[in-house]
Amino acid sequence: MSTEEDLLANYKKAYDNRVGFGTRPALLLIDFCQAYFEKGNALYAEVDEALASALRIRSVAHAAGIPVILTNVVYHPSGFDGGRFFEKAMPLRNFTQGNPMAAWGPGLEPLETELVVSKQYPSAFFGTSLASTLTAAGVDSVILTGLTTSGCVRASCVDAMSHGFKTAVVAEACGDRHAGPHEANLFDMNAKYADVVSEAEAIAFLETLRPSV
Repeated sequence: MSTEEDLLANYKKAYDNRVGFGTRPALLLIDFCQAYFEKGNALYAEVDEALASALRIRSVAHAAGIPVILTNVVYHPSGFDGGRFFEKAMPLRNFTQGNPMAAWGPGLEPLETELVVSKQYPSAFFGTSLASTLTAAGVDSVILTGLTTSGCVRASCVDAMSHGFKTAVVAEACGDRHAGPHEANLFDMNAKYADVVSEAEAIAFLETLRPSV
């Protein structure tokens, strides 16, 4: 009978490849909204460290002069534009227009130079102009941070890869409501769709892109 170590070794044998960072990346901060930081909310998760990590990477990304995109989820008060997603996932009611839980998380406010992409579905790419915008800007790769690892980060990861962007997911800059889904989805994304990297790796790469003085 195979042990867990045997199964992991077999999985690694099939999926043990890294594609590396691209040459013209963009940074995405996915759905760092107040609902995830509000104790007592159905979406609450202990993700303060994930946001702190994303903010550190964001600072280096700006110094490197690469595009920074923030995403959020926004629905009509009726939820009509949320379709089956809104019907299925009850906590999405936090993201109707005007709901304070849809505001940006603590310490996060879009800068004038940053693009905000509002969406109604899990992926930052589905039903938005993001792929076209990045392509027109000559972007060849994306670095993903955000919430939640098993939801909108994973969906955005799969779509980023499917649109032809080299994709990196920063482990410490993503978060979820439970360690199990977080780790399982990082494992799966790293196997099939992206390189899962550390904050230190992402920052070291972005440092190489800083304009020379």
